Amino acid sequence: MNIDIPIIFEDNHLLVVEKPPNVLSQGDKTGDLDMLTLLKRDIKLRYNKPGNVYLGLVHRLDRPVGGVMVFAKTSKAASRLSDQIRRRKFERRYMAVIHGRPRREKATLVHYLLKDNETNTVSVVKEGAEGAKKAILSYEIIDTIRGFSLVKTDLHTGRSHQIRVQFSAIGHPLYGDQLYNPKKSKIGDQIALRSHEIVCIHPTLKKEMTFTCLPVRKEPWDWF
Repeated sequence: MNIDIPIIFEDNHLLVVEKPPNVLSQGDKTGDLDMLTLLKRDIKLRYNKPGNVYLGLVHRLDRPVGGVMVFAKTSKAASRLSDQIRRRKFERRYMAVIHGRPRREKATLVHYLLKDNETNTVSVVKEGAEGAKKAILSYEIIDTIRGFSLVKTDLHTGRSHQIRVQFSAIGHPLYGDQLYNPKKSKIGDQIALRSHEIVCIHPTLKKEMTFTCLPVRKEPWDWF
């Protein structure tokens, strides 16, 4: 199976790519091809590397989500990027199309999320619930058309399905989200969530770097 993965940036320490929608970030029980495996194969072929290729997965994107994804090409880079994520210095911005228009133009959403590993779903629970994790994001409305809003979202914590669940919790689920918005989605719809921008400190150069990837020009993105 041949999957085209555009490279946004690459040096000896970082590999930044555009993840295609519906490709796993890393392998799971389905056995489907994943970004980590595909990119390791690509590096091995392009550089004619013998033996195993190292590539560190420092963050994940949900399977249906496409856009900017950063990988570490050395263990040192992986450690330093992971530390940035822990200290919330690894900035992740997303674009999403949601149903309706939130009352507030800009806001910060705080929820407590609990994941059910059996069903691979996440629910909002009360603070203090066993196993719950605090989830924080901020958003800004860019435009509204046809009863949908384009929002820019800053992710402050990296919880599973976080953006999808938090917007659904305030009554504005994502376009095409068949898991958290089944009544308003149909089979074949592609979720309108995109990893738009990542800002991080280069692990060895120590300078701030920004990587951006615009949404594809198709429905519903091309409405805006």
